[in-house]
Amino acid sequence: MYGWLDGNFVSVVDGIAFGLLLFTIAVGLSLVFGMMDVLNLAHGTLYLAGAYIAYALSDGSLWGLLLALAAGALVGVCGGAALTFLTQPLARRGHLDQAVLTLGITFIVADLLAAAFGGEVLPTDPPRSLRGTVDLLGHAYPLYRLVFIGVATVLAAVVHLLFERSPLGALVRATVADRDMVRALGVDIRKVLYGVFALGAALAVAGGVLGAPILGPGPGVDETVLVLSLVVVVVGGLGSVRGALVGALLIGQVQTLGVALLPEYAPFLLFGTMLAVLVVRPHGLVPSGVRA
Repeated sequence: MYGWLDGNFVSVVDGIAFGLLLFTIAVGLSLVFGMMDVLNLAHGTLYLAGAYIAYALSDGSLWGLLLALAAGALVGVCGGAALTFLTQPLARRGHLDQAVLTLGITFIVADLLAAAFGGEVLPTDPPRSLRGTVDLLGHAYPLYRLVFIGVATVLAAVVHLLFERSPLGALVRATVADRDMVRALGVDIRKVLYGVFALGAALAVAGGVLGAPILGPGPGVDETVLVLSLVVVVVGGLGSVRGALVGALLIGQVQTLGVALLPEYAPFLLFGTMLAVLVVRPHGLVPSGVRA
């Protein structure tokens, strides 16, 4: 066992990094769909926009990365607000109409980005101070990925505390459970909906900015990210921050170890894992206690 772990140590750590990247992207999709009952298939495009922002604004310095994060957060909030405005008239018409609308937005935005940046995957370098490798238990490992693991872990803790341990999170859960009662208390539930959607979108764009050196921008990346995010949401459980984290870490390991050990079977392992989880736990590993 020790020999296997030592031989695949880098792949395991890569799985943690990739899993945390998936969490940063998928948690917003899980909250918006699981809590607010809005199916947003444009979520992968938000990641792609963040990755292109990182490519355009990062100049090799930490300040460039921070500028890209600030710009990404602004784009995410505006994008989330726009998606909320567009999907609200379809709230009573079911998920199919929401899916068609947001899928159409995905195609439009993806084509606009391809026209602006070209049709090739654009490698995005991390800041110069975070390049290179460090010794990790006798293995050389990229410094940026270690830093990303630390940043994403803090972000996961903040999101968990915000939605599951704060008065704001209680308000969101109450809005999901009984909107009429919350409205009767004088709360504008539209602001709650806009806020959750905007935060979820901002997290996805921030994931794109931070994840660009790991999964660079290019045509088709948005589709890959969307599929992986949907798998994470299904495996982890709708509307659950902990579920999104557990599901993302599991899928991150399956994806990276599958590619490293059984590359020809990697896609089957991914969806096989989802199928196995659904057979044992149909509502996901850590389902939320609330439903829209």
